[in-house]
Amino acid sequence: MKIKEAKVIVCSPGRNFVTLKIVTNEGVYGVGDATLNGREKAVVSYLEDYLCPALIGRDPQRIEDIWQFFYRGAYWRRGPVGMTAIAAIDTALWDIKAKLANMPLYQLLGGRSRDRIMVYSHANGATLEDTLEEVARHVEMGYKAVRVQCGIPGIGSTYGVAKGGKTYEPADADLPTEACWSTEKYLNYVPQLFEEMRKQFGDDLHILHDVHHRLTPIEAARLGKAVEPYHLFWLEDCVPAENQEAWKLIRQHTTTPLAVGEVFNSIHDCRELIQHQLIDYIRSTIVHAGGITQLRRIADLAALYHVRTGFHGATDLSPICMGAALHFDFWVPNFGIQEHMAHSEQMLEVFPHAFEFEKGYFTPGETPGHGVDIDEKLAAKYPYKRACLPVNRLEDGTLWNW
Repeated sequence: MKIKEAKVIVCSPGRNFVTLKIVTNEGVYGVGDATLNGREKAVVSYLEDYLCPALIGRDPQRIEDIWQFFYRGAYWRRGPVGMTAIAAIDTALWDIKAKLANMPLYQLLGGRSRDRIMVYSHANGATLEDTLEEVARHVEMGYKAVRVQCGIPGIGSTYGVAKGGKTYEPADADLPTEACWSTEKYLNYVPQLFEEMRKQFGDDLHILHDVHHRLTPIEAARLGKAVEPYHLFWLEDCVPAENQEAWKLIRQHTTTPLAVGEVFNSIHDCRELIQHQLIDYIRSTIVHAGGITQLRRIADLAALYHVRTGFHGATDLSPICMGAALHFDFWVPNFGIQEHMAHSEQMLEVFPHAFEFEKGYFTPGETPGHGVDIDEKLAAKYPYKRACLPVNRLEDGTLWNW
């Protein structure tokens, strides 16, 4: 069996997605997600100009060898563009291999470790009252865990909070918009949000919160300590993680569980965080961290240090990545939770899928492969339109972390 075709499909059914389709000479094909939010065309070029031509004629079942060929062979290792491209190839090859075995992907990985996969969704509002209403709506939908983001008085826009009742989509303009941020206002207000959350919803609901890399280590330590009485499931991305050692300071000051990793591209981005037990959940994604092949290595390392998985699952990942992640979640022994930001009906029509949601839990389905496909004719009706992520400035105009 040989690879005869590898093509990139770009579409925008509500937002931009990049899909890689690998076809064999025996007619079996696999698909992988190659979406890098706000930088989609960079991955398209890397695939079309460099990787796809080198795939032709290769044995699709040699997944590890192909992974090493593109990772080691490039010389310029790691980075979001390169690793997203490799992840797309890797996911498509695992899809093919599971189809050849006539089994769902989780079986090929080693079989399931649980009966269902707990997910968390997003609840946000411009005001405290709006946010509490959104949380209540998600609880009624059956979610056992909810990520809560709220508008901050005195700040014009806040990460995670949608405008005008629409679904939150951060890539909101052709060129980056600029938002204003105040760490002081945020730190003073957020503990009030979780105090009200516990008053209204009690202690059983799992509450998560995303800081989105906006604090310094000592500020993150202050926040983690302030919210300890409300026992969050986790505090996500409280500081940028380029300096992994900085997390020691946070850990010294708070017992609030810490999660990080959606922007990581390799095991080296989280190695020290895991080995020194500075985090509790690793959030790396299949699509940005080199695919299933490398994510298995990350999860295995994490398991040695009592770190569990909590993979990123916002709609900047296509349903293909979600399907593959759910199969991974079904298998991985140190599973923690899976993010679920629901794709629109339009998106799900373009990407037919086998996964199912019921009362706060997902199952990946029993379809051979990872269970997600792409309707190419329908995808062609939704052309790409450039959309960029915003940038942040402090109130004095200093550029800050978005």
